[in-house]
Amino acid sequence: MSSFVQQLPALLGVVIGAFGSYLVVMRGEQVRFRRERESRWEERRLAVYADWARAVKQSVTLTYRVASHLGNDPHPHPLSPEEAAPLMAEATTARDPSGEALLLLGSPEVVEKARAWVVTVMRMEEFLRAGTRDPGAWRTLLERQRAGRDAYYTAVREDLALPPGHAARWPLPPAPAVGLTGTPPSASPPAPRT
Repeated sequence: MSSFVQQLPALLGVVIGAFGSYLVVMRGEQVRFRRERESRWEERRLAVYADWARAVKQSVTLTYRVASHLGNDPHPHPLSPEEAAPLMAEATTARDPSGEALLLLGSPEVVEKARAWVVTVMRMEEFLRAGTRDPGAWRTLLERQRAGRDAYYTAVREDLALPPGHAARWPLPPAPAVGLTGTPPSASPPAPRT
């Protein structure tokens, strides 16, 4: 019995060491699992945020084209309201699944900025459905849309801890003095597309 008592401290040391090693390994695994899970969710949120932006931007581009047909916008590819109606309906329908995914995975701040952006886009669509011909009012709507998009992207970057991004204001270079056909270009260059 005395040899057992003599070996007891060493045995306890081995048991305590094994238990300590087990706890350290388990803690490390939990941390690794949490990091991997957060990384996967961040990737999914980024995909949802990008899908939403793409769906809204499709609607915005269609509004530019219809506004050009009505004389409100200098977009180079005008589209009549009749031709645009099925495309706009399709774009609106495509926003729904992206919007649901955004509601499910998006942070409250991002969802609020997305709502503000799409409400402005809906106002643009209403403006065009009414057949309004008012370039000044259209420019005001465009600025609200651009501000809404910028606020959305800022909220996304903050949510995903991304660095600040580009403002996406891409001014067009000045038009040459004489066009390719030898005729002078139009007096006013088109507004920047964003």
